[in-house]
Amino acid sequence: MAGRLVSRLPRTVDARVRRLAVASLIGQTLLVVTGGAVRLTASGLGCPTWPRCTDTSLVNTPEMGIHGFIEFGNRLLTFALAAVAALMLVYLWNLRKERRDLFLLALGLLASIPAQAVIGGITVLTNLNPWVVGLHFLVSMALVVFATLLVNRAFGRTGRFMAARHRALPGIMRPVTAAVALFSALAVMLGVVVTGAGPHAGDADAPRNGLDWDLFSHIHAVPAYLITAGTAVALALVVMRRINGPFRTAVLGLLGVTVLQAVIGFTQYYNGIPALLVAAHMLGAALLMAAATNAWDIARSSPVE
Repeated sequence: MAGRLVSRLPRTVDARVRRLAVASLIGQTLLVVTGGAVRLTASGLGCPTWPRCTDTSLVNTPEMGIHGFIEFGNRLLTFALAAVAALMLVYLWNLRKERRDLFLLALGLLASIPAQAVIGGITVLTNLNPWVVGLHFLVSMALVVFATLLVNRAFGRTGRFMAARHRALPGIMRPVTAAVALFSALAVMLGVVVTGAGPHAGDADAPRNGLDWDLFSHIHAVPAYLITAGTAVALALVVMRRINGPFRTAVLGLLGVTVLQAVIGFTQYYNGIPALLVAAHMLGAALLMAAATNAWDIARSSPVE
């Protein structure tokens, strides 16, 4: 029976594997959005305990209202992501040696899910300590990065098993895209500090980190300016050297996300940090990490002029 099942699993990276890779990236991004919804609707303690939702129930109850529904829905998405990651490993079983890169990325994504659940539980048990909440968000950002790498390799865009050789790029492209990816990560980390000092705590009684929100908002903007500068340099080289193909698309995507994040960031700063714009900024952070990772991954997989 097991042998028959294994014989039906893919022996090449086919459409099923690629669809699961895309589903993983979408799911990890959606988890950032639903996590933001938990905080921005003050539903952080919608399920007041962990691992149960209440002392007597694994799931939310009608008496808990919308906050319980939102918090439990976010927890439930974790199980969906676990199912996608587990199914990915199953489909890669016959390729676990040949495509070890895909297998290890999928294994890492699956292994991270219980770790994320534990961190999420600690956030509840510590009454939404802002530093633990921030760690929870940063792990999600790291998983977006890994899921992006998984998609690129599943579609043969990067790595040892590229479907087609990329055009040679100027040597400066690798350090420029690496710097943009690094500054993107730094901006996200500082954004966590800003959020921990701001008004959206996830619950009326949740503590804040006690730092100067306005000061750290300006500090948070510094790597954002550097991301913009690095993206502008990459775009200028793409235009001047008439570079086409996946790298051009990656740089244009990175530019679009960077501009969008800047517009959202400035708008929310000067309009009292409305919850809807904060949610959009969190989604933008996930998209930025994916776009920066994609550009860097393609640059490092391309030959140098």
